[in-house]
Amino acid sequence: MKCWFVLAGVCASAALLPACTTIEATASAPAATSIVPAAAAPVAAASTPVAGAVSAAPKVLAPNPNLVVQGIPPIRLSLVAQVEKYTDFRGHAFVDWHPTQREMIVAHRKAGANTAQLFRLASPMAEPQQLTDFADPVTQASYEPLAGRFIVFKRSSGGNEASQLYRLDLDGRQVTLLSDPNERHELEGWLHHSARLLMSSVPLDKTATGGSRTTVTQTLSLLDPLRPGARRKLVELQGTGWFVGGVSWDDRRVALSRYVSANESEVWLFDLASAKLTRVLPAPGDTRRAVHLVAGFRRDNSGLYLLSDRDGEFRQLMLYRFAGKRLQPISERIPWDIDTASPSDDGRLLALRANVDGRSDVHLVDAHTLKELPAPRLPAGSATAIQFHPHRAELALDVSSSKAPSQVYSLDPSSGRVEQWTTAYAPPTVQMSDFPEQQIVRWPSFDGRTISGLLSLPPARFTGKRPVIVDIHGGPEAQARIGFLGRANYFINELGVALIQPNVRGSSGYGKTFVALDNGMKREDSVKDIGALLDWIATQPQLDASRVLVSGGSYGGYMSLAVATHHAERIAGAIDVVGISNFVTFLQTTESYRRDLRRVEYGDERDPAMREFLLRISPLTNAHRITKPLFVVQGRNDPRVPVTEAEQVVAAVRNNKAPVWYLRAENEGHGFARKENADYQFYATVRFVETMLFDDTLPP
Repeated sequence: MKCWFVLAGVCASAALLPACTTIEATASAPAATSIVPAAAAPVAAASTPVAGAVSAAPKVLAPNPNLVVQGIPPIRLSLVAQVEKYTDFRGHAFVDWHPTQREMIVAHRKAGANTAQLFRLASPMAEPQQLTDFADPVTQASYEPLAGRFIVFKRSSGGNEASQLYRLDLDGRQVTLLSDPNERHELEGWLHHSARLLMSSVPLDKTATGGSRTTVTQTLSLLDPLRPGARRKLVELQGTGWFVGGVSWDDRRVALSRYVSANESEVWLFDLASAKLTRVLPAPGDTRRAVHLVAGFRRDNSGLYLLSDRDGEFRQLMLYRFAGKRLQPISERIPWDIDTASPSDDGRLLALRANVDGRSDVHLVDAHTLKELPAPRLPAGSATAIQFHPHRAELALDVSSSKAPSQVYSLDPSSGRVEQWTTAYAPPTVQMSDFPEQQIVRWPSFDGRTISGLLSLPPARFTGKRPVIVDIHGGPEAQARIGFLGRANYFINELGVALIQPNVRGSSGYGKTFVALDNGMKREDSVKDIGALLDWIATQPQLDASRVLVSGGSYGGYMSLAVATHHAERIAGAIDVVGISNFVTFLQTTESYRRDLRRVEYGDERDPAMREFLLRISPLTNAHRITKPLFVVQGRNDPRVPVTEAEQVVAAVRNNKAPVWYLRAENEGHGFARKENADYQFYATVRFVETMLFDDTLPP
């Protein structure tokens, strides 16, 4: 059973890694609708240059018609020529195995294309055959499970994340809409013995009276993709955050996980015949807050595989036996989070992915004895996806490293043989082997707690103290992890900038206590972690504390703005990509299917004391302290962090007479997923970095 559930609000995007590059390193591609709050201060739109590759001035690049550009200096064609080779790294991400044949679907952006699409791979290293071709990315799909006659894929429009499900007939390439466009849908998996699909749906604010909802329910339905009108509603689930973790092998029960927060989730069983819904974990009367995530049914239906941190700081793989209602730890010898588990369909093996200090390692377990097997020998890097073939003892996995984008491999666990299925592309003038390895660094924070991050140093030819970009991940429950840096390699290898990706408190991967350290009224403790990082930078002989630029995407955008309010005198500038500027307006205007899940993390703005706190710490309230140059990037259709979060902080900082660059894409959401938009964002970011760190000159 595959699970494509995205934790509510989690977005790991950062300012230096536009969304469209994610397919080059992982399988996801963020997207996102906007609601304009009455309190927002509108920003007057600057006129967009005439469409075309080059403006009237022959040496300047014109933005495409979907970009609104304000305060950004002209992008020199000489700069484009210098950096564009860093915009065309192209990897592959595993999507699904064919149910009966040794072939697969991968996601890939082909040469000259704007977005990632689905491709069929008939065999290892075969020429990919394109299956979809849309203006919007398509990166998630599943084969019909009996004979692979068709696939069902998910797609949204313009970054609005109002995802719809479609059937693609593989013979004639005909596409059929399967879902209601007035709702948001997720492909939850299939029954084993029929080509019937489980689908979950939530309503959108655009269909609500007044444009918002106070309560939201999530519907689980059963659908025959060949007869989309015969959709059967199974159960209406209270709240959101529900997703299918597995279907019993006799197709009688569905195991559901319910996400409450980064530190709490539940397991429920739904009986398809009786429509009875029963909570399994935590058991009635058990008041412990813990993570419980379903990873599938045992082959004999005697229990469930789970990921849980109920017995310690980290998530272990466990077996919950229905007889006796007890949990048996399986991966207790691995002292890190197990973040994915894939049982083989024959019930013999389990593949685990462990998050080891930001690197993803693969482990194999004998499903009968529950004992770990010898570790497989895999290509260097981090595994980002693992899935067994339904009828072969073969494991598909993506591997990403600092030296290359994501590439797809398969592993035969019995022989240990690893076979490569795809080869990543890089422009011939770029030597990816020269890209630096990320190294883990640690520093003490204000309370004595150790904080860590990833440091990428420029080549030795750059002498003297090097300027620094601090690039902060989103979430906040995400994590900076070891893998391909894509476009960001330009700053390191061509400008000689050191890149630090911190994992401040609240990041996942370091235990359940650490991930909760920024909740509620402890929010600014994570900002203090960046202050401590600035102190550490000042002690490093190879780093220049007088030339530090801070950036971040989504929650990282809030962090970037917060650092700009608290430490303006210590930074050269800040980049905010789809970031939160006011927690109260954010919670009021984010799509309602996300709102309660975000309140658990940030606090409930309806509580007077919490509302006062959230307003007091919000960057918008403290915008008068932002005195260094600011670059804000936003998608108009963002349902997570609405466009008004960007526009209100742009207006406020302009009132300070501080320089503000603003880039808005009319056809994007929570990050730029189209290459043409992401390229312009990158060129403008390079221009910003040059201006702020090098006084508009290249380094010696």
